[in-house]
Amino acid sequence: MFTFENSPEWAQTRDQQDELASFRNEFFIPQHQGQDTVYLCGNSLGVQPRKTAVYVNEELNDWAKLGVEGHFKKHTGWFAYHELLRESMARLVGGKPHEVVVMNHLTVNLHLMMVSFYRPTADRYKIICEGGAFPSDRYALQSQVEWHGFDAADALVELQPRKGEDILRHEDIIEAIEDCGDSLALVMLGGVHYFTGQVLNMKAITEAAHEVEAYAGFDLAHATGNLKLALHDWNVDFAAWCSYKYLNGGPGTVGGAFINERHTRNPHLPRFAGWWGNDPETRFTMPHRFIPVPTADSWQLSNAPILEMAALRASLELFDRAGMERLARKSLELTAYLQYVVQEVLRVKNKSGAIRIITPFDEQQQGCQLSLQMGEDGKNVFDALTAGGVIADWREPDQEGREGGVIRVAPVPLYNSFYDVWRFGELLKSTL
Repeated sequence: MFTFENSPEWAQTRDQQDELASFRNEFFIPQHQGQDTVYLCGNSLGVQPRKTAVYVNEELNDWAKLGVEGHFKKHTGWFAYHELLRESMARLVGGKPHEVVVMNHLTVNLHLMMVSFYRPTADRYKIICEGGAFPSDRYALQSQVEWHGFDAADALVELQPRKGEDILRHEDIIEAIEDCGDSLALVMLGGVHYFTGQVLNMKAITEAAHEVEAYAGFDLAHATGNLKLALHDWNVDFAAWCSYKYLNGGPGTVGGAFINERHTRNPHLPRFAGWWGNDPETRFTMPHRFIPVPTADSWQLSNAPILEMAALRASLELFDRAGMERLARKSLELTAYLQYVVQEVLRVKNKSGAIRIITPFDEQQQGCQLSLQMGEDGKNVFDALTAGGVIADWREPDQEGREGGVIRVAPVPLYNSFYDVWRFGELLKSTL
């Protein structure tokens, strides 16, 4: 599909042709020995937009000058500040604005979603998740099934790759859903597997879950801002995500959630209630009974964290300007170039075959993360890359039998360049 060259001239020429190249100037890139690092860690923490401090300082200044009256200032009053983020976030996840809310943090939101969408019975109580899920997800699922009185060893159906393989086969996911059948209450998977970078077919998985009358929800921590999503069109029941990875909101910043409109309009659907989820028309009349607003907002509990939202707002404006269509196109090419460069390096420097790419090569199963399975000396390789100016991510093995851990690298289309990818290849070559 693409024609590449592993040379600095090719990479720099391609950057000059890139219609999104100027967005890199909207961010602070961490420095190493007086030059930009090769920052390939946006799958863990995105870099800071230059406008972040402007928006955060605006709210600090308003707090200083206005005190509590800041809740009702024009345009950016704190009472409705979360609404400033709604449409941008809805565009990113492919939901209708009233199906999306920015609130809380990822695992909190997953628990809140399961209050509504995991209501097990004696016969229908199982949850399908991926084996080797991010630990926080597994802890949340395990605690939910145990809270309801079930044994996690029985209730959690953890999908594993076939022996000798690294990723889940789509047909095995569908088969597991069908096998659980009437015992299945919920499918709760990561839209992108954090370790391997595999992208799941969320539309088909949702359809299969609904066929057996189960709910389908997704952790989109590694998908939002990475993939072009269409949660409403895919008929997903719910999803939750963070904003500090691809969304560049800052460390530990506020998360988000999607709840399909067929559920938001159901006032009888159980949910934990808090005053910020109450109908805003009556919120300050302090009604004794919770009146849920018929949108995703009714899952809110507490006042919005304004400083976190101000930081996120700076990044969402950049996503609006760039557009996920253009970002997805660049991501496809940029990741393919990384794959090409790494393969060129390994062809010469990896005679033993100890190092390999475990992320699927199929573009339908790939975002902008590439996971490199390392040999027994993998951590030393990673440390040497770091010393050379690469900021990437090291993960210990997630399965028994793996010789070494994984180096995860993510060329983010909003601020990474083709020249970054070429530099990574050269540093990997010199390290090996």
